[in-house]
Amino acid sequence: MWFNEKTPEVAKAFSGLRNAVYKEGALDQRTKELVSVAASVLMRCERCTEIHAERAKKQGASDEMIAEAVACAMFVAAGSQLSWSEVYGRIMGEKER
Repeated sequence: MWFNEKTPEVAKAFSGLRNAVYKEGALDQRTKELVSVAASVLMRCERCTEIHAERAKKQGASDEMIAEAVACAMFVAAGSQLSWSEVYGRIMGEKER
């Protein structure tokens, strides 16, 4: 990969971070991959979503589990817009009531 060739120290550090994050811990690997599916959706990274969905399946996640992780991401994305209503009000010159 071009990036790895040009920045081997950064690539090695990134690999080390990945290994530390995805080792067994308080969360099992399946749960970590499901969280990563949701995060990938929110980051709008198609390749990341594909990779983490595949890894989640390898860890025993069902299609339904992956779909629910995606639904959670969709809800967070939609709900995040609610806090912007105050910003929209300021932009439109409305005063707080």
